[in-house]
Amino acid sequence: MSGGGYAAQNGAGGSYTNGPSQNPVGVYSSNQGLMAPPLTGFMNSLTTKGPPPPGPNPYITGRHQPSPVAPPPSSWSGVAPPPSSYSQHPQPGVTPPPVAPPPSSYSQHPQPGVMPPPVAPPPSSYSQHPQPGVTPPPVAPPPSSYSQHPQPGIMPPPVAPPPSSYSQHPQPGVTPPPVAPPPSSYSQHPQPGVMLPPVAPPPSSWSGVTQAPVAPPPSSWSGVTPTPVAPPPRSWSGVTSTPVAPPPVGNHTGPGPYSTGTRLPPVFQNTMQPPAALQQAGLYQAQPGQMIRPPAYHSPSAPALYTQVQPSGSAAQLSPSLAAMSLQSQTPEALRVVNLLQERNILPSGAVTPPTPCLPQDLQKINCCPEVFRCTLTSIPQTQALLNKAKLPLGLLLHPFKDLSQLPVVTSSNIVRCRSCRTYINPFVTFVDARRWKCNLCHRVNDVPEEFMYNPVSRSYGAPHKRPEVQNATIEFIAPSEYMLRPPQPAVYLFVLDVSHNAVETGYLDVVCQSLLENLDSLPGDSRTKIGFITFDSTIHFYNLQEGLSQPQMLIVSDIDDVFLPSPDSLLVNLSECKELVQDLLTGLPQMFSSTMETQSGLGPALQAGFKLLSPTGGRISVFQTQLPTVGIGALKPREEPGQKAHAKQEVQHLNPATDFYKKLALDCSGHHVAVDLFLLSAQYCDLSSLGCISRYSAGSVYYYPSYHRQRSPAQTERFQRDLKRYLTRKIGFEAVMRIRCTKGLSIHTFHGNFFVRSTDLLSLANVNPDAGFAVQMSIEENLLDLQAVSFQAALLYTSSKGERRIRVHTLCLPVVNSLSDIFAGADVQAITALLASMAVDRSVTASLGDARDALINAAIDSLSSYRSSVLSVQQPGLLAPACLRLLPLYILALLKHRAFRTSASTRLDERVFSMFQLKSQPLPFLMLTVHPGLYRADDLSDEGALNVSERTIPQPRALQLSVEKLSRDAAFLMDCGTVLYLWIGRNCNPVFLTQVLGVESYAAVPLNMDQLPELDTAESSRIRALIDWLRERRPFHPVLHVIRDESPLKAEFLQYLIEDLSESALSYYEFLLHLQQQICK
Repeated sequence: MSGGGYAAQNGAGGSYTNGPSQNPVGVYSSNQGLMAPPLTGFMNSLTTKGPPPPGPNPYITGRHQPSPVAPPPSSWSGVAPPPSSYSQHPQPGVTPPPVAPPPSSYSQHPQPGVMPPPVAPPPSSYSQHPQPGVTPPPVAPPPSSYSQHPQPGIMPPPVAPPPSSYSQHPQPGVTPPPVAPPPSSYSQHPQPGVMLPPVAPPPSSWSGVTQAPVAPPPSSWSGVTPTPVAPPPRSWSGVTSTPVAPPPVGNHTGPGPYSTGTRLPPVFQNTMQPPAALQQAGLYQAQPGQMIRPPAYHSPSAPALYTQVQPSGSAAQLSPSLAAMSLQSQTPEALRVVNLLQERNILPSGAVTPPTPCLPQDLQKINCCPEVFRCTLTSIPQTQALLNKAKLPLGLLLHPFKDLSQLPVVTSSNIVRCRSCRTYINPFVTFVDARRWKCNLCHRVNDVPEEFMYNPVSRSYGAPHKRPEVQNATIEFIAPSEYMLRPPQPAVYLFVLDVSHNAVETGYLDVVCQSLLENLDSLPGDSRTKIGFITFDSTIHFYNLQEGLSQPQMLIVSDIDDVFLPSPDSLLVNLSECKELVQDLLTGLPQMFSSTMETQSGLGPALQAGFKLLSPTGGRISVFQTQLPTVGIGALKPREEPGQKAHAKQEVQHLNPATDFYKKLALDCSGHHVAVDLFLLSAQYCDLSSLGCISRYSAGSVYYYPSYHRQRSPAQTERFQRDLKRYLTRKIGFEAVMRIRCTKGLSIHTFHGNFFVRSTDLLSLANVNPDAGFAVQMSIEENLLDLQAVSFQAALLYTSSKGERRIRVHTLCLPVVNSLSDIFAGADVQAITALLASMAVDRSVTASLGDARDALINAAIDSLSSYRSSVLSVQQPGLLAPACLRLLPLYILALLKHRAFRTSASTRLDERVFSMFQLKSQPLPFLMLTVHPGLYRADDLSDEGALNVSERTIPQPRALQLSVEKLSRDAAFLMDCGTVLYLWIGRNCNPVFLTQVLGVESYAAVPLNMDQLPELDTAESSRIRALIDWLRERRPFHPVLHVIRDESPLKAEFLQYLIEDLSESALSYYEFLLHLQQQICK
């Protein structure tokens, strides 16, 4: 492994390290050179934090931790911008002097009240936004102004436009004279009331629009069908308008609308004008990293303009119409300025929706679903310097094996891939002609195989752009034999069960055996499926289930220091052939150990035995543990000190594993395609930070049920039963690997999740399940100046439970921008929060919990500081944020009060570590519920605005702020925290609600430990039960319900989720905003 980017991930000996590859798989060619060192500012850049000084403010720590997305130290902020900076927002009352600007001034936003002088702009000036109240004179513009949007009601004058000035947006109140455009100006949008003459394009153009049979020159194969008229150079105009002279240019040091630097339109930046001869002949092709310019509409006054065509055949042609990526004429909602100190109600009425990438509509329709693949920034900066200036993290969040209702599956003997970078063909490649396609990642031109010319869906020939592979951003291939290093393995399941006295006392063994009996026939697999069992206390018990035996045979190995398999051939048996013996074992197992007095636990030797049993084939080990391992290899000692405050170096040591045994064993398991899933059911400390390594590095899962007891905690028992049923019956992929590719110039430097990193972009996943999420940190290694869009592709190769080798491919396309305002407008606040949470978990382990908390706070400070200093041109009082990031401070505060990061003496160490595991491995929608729960009023649900799902009416109450001031003693409230639901009943709640929903007569009659709602035949009962059932159905795990009142023991836990209120671990939301404002305005 090369590079320092995996110092905390791939080194030898660290807690979260992934050692050398145990079993390299050459399925994909390793793409060396994509390893980049981590960005400075978050990973391993700080010394261990000392104890904070005493004082009431937990944020004043005496030193400044760098932000996880901070730029290098040389970046400038808070000073006069250099000459190339530009001002993006208006300054009311500023009247620039009447000086003609240089040829490339850049004014991106309207300037109310500014009266520019009547000076004709030079070629290529750029006015992107309207200027209300500005009345330009009828000055003849040069002949190539660019207007991207129609201006209804404007009569153009008979004056020729300038050669290359750029007016991207309409200017209200401006009445340009009627001027006929030049012969080949460019119009991207229709003009109301303009009749377009029918000019026929050449018949060989690649288009889905029926065109008149005009004979083109030979070999014309392009996504744009030009008429055979040579346009004047740089003539891209669609609406003829008189440009308004922009303000003068200079090195402006104070606030103001003046801009410096030379910038082209964001869509056509750094693209070369095609030679006129090639345009005349219709032979202009897209160059690598360059998009073919779309054709224009005809105008009655210009008979020789381009003819508008649809994208070539399908959205497989990325070339056409990328000008739609630029922002609209009005300031978008995402950039609306929000003063967080004044606007209290910032929560959306419904779910927080991810921003839509600014792509052409046809491409956006088929872009990858954000529930599967999303980026923290939906507009990618052109350079790393621009990304550093924005101070926002760049990364991907994946849910690659998500359960999908519709998934196209393709069977092909020849899967089409790029010969250079091995990218799978996808909707965002460009067809150069009928026989060649250009890769959207490395830009190499590849040949189209003969068999790819046939479309199996339409059963037609000669239209490769209509194949399912180039019509779907998510697709699955049934892989041919060259994708197999060995015959596909069968589904193999091994259950390793703790049967010590403590385990039997909890009663979990009865639940596990009963669930297995009920779901044996539902285990994913086929006729080859194998199953086996191991139980352990201070010894290890194997079970001979060989066909022909009358009953199962127990084989005991007492030498746990040198574990061996007593009967290797009969311990893993075919499930269908030996089902009766398996059922007999599961029926008798709970009683077999009911009277045991053995208190020791030899988990380490039991795991070694399981690895030896499964290593020849691979498979899944399901481990159920109820106490700290005490004997044999891997034995642990208690490290938790009850009541100790969560700070200083002591906490950091406890977040790291006490031994590397479990990690090393996990790497051995991963090399042999064995994953280990850990179920921890315990009321005492079990050192999850050590035990969890067995699942983390083998691509397994961790389930934690604190204080589990079958009789004393029925809610936990119900949750365990539901989770176990989902676990046993959900789909599974064996011997999997996942490779993430990205457009040349981008690189991956850190992964988050449960896996083993085999190479710079290849993850080894012994098992993959539909409930696993991953995160990836990205950096920009090379400038993206020649690109208008970039793509990311995740390819998951796995063996299905039916023994098929399959490849699931997800491709995401995003535009490239060169302005900070566009970057902020495309920021995905939930994805940013999730990525920051994963980064903070790593910081907690490698440095300290305090450092992680400081880094989270600084992430909010730095991003809002960058927005204030570099995007806003009019400085206003208050804490200002763009609308798209208005929830970022709230989410950061929620993370500070999250169980993973809060400084609370009541937070148990195992609970903290489990929360950290969840933050790094859960898919985004479920993760955000644990970070920022939903609070709804429950006693006035109605059918207004309700959803109709499967003939059920689901009420949709409005989300409330997580503050005690929103609670009322006269009402009832439902809180959704992801893994748990709370129904809080006010002391003076309406008795009608109590009777019709809870079935009790008064508040005093509400049980203190009520965890189920009675099924009453009332409208109120039906509504609230429908809402709760709907919330549960939308996630793979089962959240338990607690009905609480003021005297309930769970009231304190409920109040901890009210994150906007003051707590022992963090400030209230308003105080936190004041702290951010103070730091930003320093």
